[in-house]
Amino acid sequence: MKHVTHEPVRVVVEGDDDAVGRLGAEVIERELARDPGALLCAASGGSPLGAYRELARRCADTPERFSRLRVIKLDEWGPLAADDPASCEFYVRKEVVDPLRVAEDRYFTLAGDAADPRAECRRYAETLDRIGPIDICVLGLGVNGHLGLNEPAPLLHDRAHVAELAENSQGHAMLANARVRPTFGLTLGMGDILRSRFIVLFVNGGKKREALRQLLTREITTSFPASLLWLHGNTLIICDRAACPA
Repeated sequence: MKHVTHEPVRVVVEGDDDAVGRLGAEVIERELARDPGALLCAASGGSPLGAYRELARRCADTPERFSRLRVIKLDEWGPLAADDPASCEFYVRKEVVDPLRVAEDRYFTLAGDAADPRAECRRYAETLDRIGPIDICVLGLGVNGHLGLNEPAPLLHDRAHVAELAENSQGHAMLANARVRPTFGLTLGMGDILRSRFIVLFVNGGKKREALRQLLTREITTSFPASLLWLHGNTLIICDRAACPA
């Protein structure tokens, strides 16, 4: 393990996915020790998966450490139903909510197939106003720099909103077997993310190397939303050696 950069964004490079997952789980569990009722924002996708599965193993041994954890879902593909195996809802329940024994009253979600997606986002923004802000925000880095479904654009949204999907997001690996092709996204906004107390960004694999290289230039632009993390002040990036540009 080696440290590459320092405040406000810290980067730790681990040898492989397993090591990334172990460190990620350790960091998250340490935050829960400080605040057992913390609100964790859960991203889906391959990057944080190792950390979630390591947390699940730890929860099986010491469930009391997770008994007050609250979880809010970061985003969703529209108009995918909750039971679509390609949906973020299916993933978050399978990898986070169920293994960590998060009760329904401690899990907050939004529906990809809501009849009125914009009204659903307004409801979600109000929910976060009531229960937030986010304490631990778990993120993955999109190849185009997106965080959640906050896509590169001249302007970025502060709060939950309906997002137009970039072309490479429409081709995301988790959508390979979707029952319907997503035509939009629903996501928490960049403001919601940046108001988080602590952010953990997972970056795994050689296909993310160029995105991480761009992030580490410290150039801040809405055309690469992840660059706004340099404005946050308490962000940890955990990457594997394959993703590290240096």
